[in-house]
Amino acid sequence: MSEESRPAERIAEARPAYLADLAAGPERFLEPRRSSCPWCGSRSLTCRLRTTDLLQHKPGRFVLDRCEDCGHTFQNPRLSAEGLEFYYRDFYDGLGEKKLGETFGSRTKMYRGRAESMLAHDPEPKTWLDVGTGHGHFCAAAREVLPATAFDGLDFTDGVELAQREGRVRHGYRGSFPDLAPELAEGYDVVSMFHYLEHSTDPDRELRAALGAVRPGGHLLIEVPDPESRYARLLGRWWLPWLQPQHLHFVPVANLRERLTELGFTVVAEQHAEPHDPVDLLAAVWLALDHTAPRDDAPWLPRPPNGARRALRAALLIAGIPVLVAATLLDRFAVRPLAHRLGLANAYRIVARRE
Repeated sequence: MSEESRPAERIAEARPAYLADLAAGPERFLEPRRSSCPWCGSRSLTCRLRTTDLLQHKPGRFVLDRCEDCGHTFQNPRLSAEGLEFYYRDFYDGLGEKKLGETFGSRTKMYRGRAESMLAHDPEPKTWLDVGTGHGHFCAAAREVLPATAFDGLDFTDGVELAQREGRVRHGYRGSFPDLAPELAEGYDVVSMFHYLEHSTDPDRELRAALGAVRPGGHLLIEVPDPESRYARLLGRWWLPWLQPQHLHFVPVANLRERLTELGFTVVAEQHAEPHDPVDLLAAVWLALDHTAPRDDAPWLPRPPNGARRALRAALLIAGIPVLVAATLLDRFAVRPLAHRLGLANAYRIVARRE
């Protein structure tokens, strides 16, 4: 029997290790709370959000603080290295690899749009490094837009090794970008970070690594969630891009532009409408339904749900289908054309040239 055909057995096998990790409580996965902003150093902090893990439903409570001086929003207290391992486990790989791989693999149009955003600035880059490439689906789609470009990928999960085996990237680097940056020095015409910077423990260190990897005259392409989106306030904890506890930093666009300029980049493009992903209402409804319904089986639960709880979960999710459909239609046809104008765009994209 294949691994994919026996999810219940795989969950049961993983349960003892998860329960052992949780025996001392999830609080041990958090570092001490900091009293200053990691972006500007200000001590003027306010709580922006309190939430739980709404995607995997692993135990734990998380807080996002906002700096009143520069607007930077960050997880506080932040996950420790051990905490990051615990909450990432079985999300992008392991038990979650197949599901996430299918989700990311189906977004070809979005990936092509990201590649096309570079055409006005460098229509024929020879080399491109995609940092945080995951399974390499962006690189595979981008090759259709830029067939003469050699795409490499970098990630700290084993997905990048899969990407290389599947031929989606020429070379897959596994590990920390800042640690690997010296061997990549000035090796790329383009370095991209698509929804990567918000996962990093130290965004400034990542930007300095990018400065070293981009050749003079080359470009850095960054796309991140926009913490200034009105949806972030209107939807609260149900706004998908908060993605707690994985997302550690949310950088306002003005802060990122300023830091890139200080490092020696020139920002040549800023986009808000183009990177907007029209899923905010759909995701909010789904997160609320999934949160309300009894839990599906997972190895961090003490025991599998019984038949009655499974039936109740199925009934609640089926009852929510009309609302999910309505939210999808609103996202795609009512909000999407006006998202930037109304301040609802959930992401922004910056293209910066290294001088």
